[in-house]
Amino acid sequence: MKNNKTRFGLIAVIIIVLLGVFGVSQYNGLAKKEQSVESQWSQVENVMQRRADLVPNLVNSVKGSMQQEQQVFGDIAKAREAYGSANNDSDKIKASQELDQSVGTLINVINENYPELKSNNNVRTLMTQLEGTENRISVERKRYNDVVKEYNEQVVSFPKNIFANMMGLGKKDYFKADPTASTVPSVNFDNSTSTSQK
Repeated sequence: MKNNKTRFGLIAVIIIVLLGVFGVSQYNGLAKKEQSVESQWSQVENVMQRRADLVPNLVNSVKGSMQQEQQVFGDIAKAREAYGSANNDSDKIKASQELDQSVGTLINVINENYPELKSNNNVRTLMTQLEGTENRISVERKRYNDVVKEYNEQVVSFPKNIFANMMGLGKKDYFKADPTASTVPSVNFDNSTSTSQK
């Protein structure tokens, strides 16, 4: 009888230890995935900040020649200010999308209506840098979404979802394109901006 109690106690201890090791392993795996998501988001923020830093240089280079485009410059200034004052990831994403749209409008205006500016070395260099930054943002957004996908798969799969709930970990949001990204801004010199569908 005493031998059975000892054996039962030993089995119970082994089960508890195995569950503890399993729990620690699950926790560490989820924590690592969460850190990957945060690290990748930092990369997205870095390239979005680079773009936000390049925009004033481009605006200053073309502003004197484009007096009738004050609305475009105002939109860019508001978007940059919103990005700089964003307090959370969601606000940064929204401000970044507004900046994307405003800069896209500026570049279209330059390309379509100011060929002399497009041939200016400073403007051309800045536009090339901006285009490269936009490409890097696109790459980093995709990488971020890939890492979020891996993380979300872990958080919702059994048995990790149990540990995720105990740790207060939930699904992360994907970086989604702004719904207005499918519209092409049309250039209008009467200071009103309109859009047309692609």
